[in-house]
Amino acid sequence: MKLRSLLWALLLVGCFYYVTSMAHWNVSKLVRRTTGSWYTPGTAATAGFSTDENNNIDIYKAAHLATVNITSVVWREGWFSQMYPEKGTGSGFIINSDGRIITNHHVVMGGQQLTVTLANKKQYKAKVLGVDKKNDLAIVKIDPREKLPVLKLGDSDPLQVGQKVLAIGNPFGLEGTLTTGVVSSLGRSISDENGRALEGMIQTDAAINPGNSGGPLLDSRGNVIGINTAIYGPQGNIGIGFAMPINRAKAMLDEYQTRGHIARPLLGVKTVLVQGDLAQALDLPAAGGLLVQEVENGSAAEDAGIRGPRRVVIVGNVPLGIGGDLIVAIDGKLVTRDDDLQRTMNNKRAGDNMELTINRNGRSQKVNVKLGTAPENL
Repeated sequence: MKLRSLLWALLLVGCFYYVTSMAHWNVSKLVRRTTGSWYTPGTAATAGFSTDENNNIDIYKAAHLATVNITSVVWREGWFSQMYPEKGTGSGFIINSDGRIITNHHVVMGGQQLTVTLANKKQYKAKVLGVDKKNDLAIVKIDPREKLPVLKLGDSDPLQVGQKVLAIGNPFGLEGTLTTGVVSSLGRSISDENGRALEGMIQTDAAINPGNSGGPLLDSRGNVIGINTAIYGPQGNIGIGFAMPINRAKAMLDEYQTRGHIARPLLGVKTVLVQGDLAQALDLPAAGGLLVQEVENGSAAEDAGIRGPRRVVIVGNVPLGIGGDLIVAIDGKLVTRDDDLQRTMNNKRAGDNMELTINRNGRSQKVNVKLGTAPENL
């Protein structure tokens, strides 16, 4: 037993001597190797862009080159009759390669000097070819020394709530800014800073801020479907912005190209959409239509015999004129939306004819109207 204990003791002493004296271990290498494998993993492979991200990137690469910054200078008179320049900035987009640009009327309004800055930083003096004050639109022209990239105009009539949109512009002077969102609603009516009504607007949650005005609102194919025009409230973007449908601008362009000036058509009525239970409660067809609320004196509608309301009732704390004509179809197409009349007017010119199917005192009849010309100050 003592012999076995002695042998174990000698074996342990021998092992200790070998480890500490004979073997040449590099403990630091072992520690570094272990530490490295734990704390410094290999670089992860970069994840590819999603389909939606690639779509955003492709649209931006093409569209921002045709989006411009517009600076207007208005000379103001100070306290002691001295004149000083006041600058305003906005956006616009190029619609043909020889330098025609669409923007908002309020971007260029009153500007004695307009400067357009392209995406490549080149600057040109600009002039206003024509304006549509009612729809807050303007056509601006520069004389470039090269062919310019352009944006394709889409169709705003088939827009659907929920579809993706992209806004490009120069908010707060930050040129070439892209924001994305969706169509939040259609057919919105808002008032501009002068109290003028802007009807049939596109509402979007894509961020729109001061300086975005006049820039393009694009669909997922890169087509312009609206002109960024206004935001809700004075404090900047809160997720509620508005764009003028591009079909309004297309009508303006057609008018300018045909006649060399812009003369908007005018019907001269104000209407409200009534349908379903409300229509039936008013002894009107359940399918409803546009109930005439006002007929302007001397307008095309008055000349055609369109009738306004005979009295006013309160519906849900809102006054509603009743007893007037109900427009149930326009040029043979049934009315289903509150902006159907405006959408039809977008494809009309002053002097064109329009056929209205109306319900009057329970009877259906057709009325032909020759559209008038809107006054320049509208």
